[in-house]
Amino acid sequence: AGAVGASLLAMVAGLAKPRTSSDDELARLQAAGARCTELALRLETMIDQDTAAYDLVVEAYRLPKSTDDEKAARSARIQKALEAATEAPLDVMRLCADALTLAPAVGRLGNQNASSDVKVAVGMLRTGLSGARENVEINLGSLKDAEYVARVRDESRQLAAAADIC
Repeated sequence: AGAVGASLLAMVAGLAKPRTSSDDELARLQAAGARCTELALRLETMIDQDTAAYDLVVEAYRLPKSTDDEKAARSARIQKALEAATEAPLDVMRLCADALTLAPAVGRLGNQNASSDVKVAVGMLRTGLSGARENVEINLGSLKDAEYVARVRDESRQLAAAADIC
């Protein structure tokens, strides 16, 4: 959802207002469009990164647990994998939040005939951020490092709150 939202913003940024845009506005719109394109590409790569991180969690849970040493190694590996599986959706949240900060400028400077696309983009970015937050929260519930959990939960809340402002 986030990649689609960022892509829509990039598309709208390519549609300047007809004959009413100053050179400065065009430059700002082009810069926003380039950043949205970059964010969309990064969000697309996060799909594979998130899958790979989850695969590590599955692998860790499949480790043997017959002896105390195996149990300890398995537990440590699960915790490490869960942190990786938490970082991937947290990165998605960051990228979606970054794209959302560009939406007001794209909406203001872009062609008004595409204003509905900006609204859809904002909705998609919020959905991407919200879905990623759900994944962060579910993983935090299984992590034992209280300091890490508190730090990530705080950042997650801040990113979600910022998304509501746009």
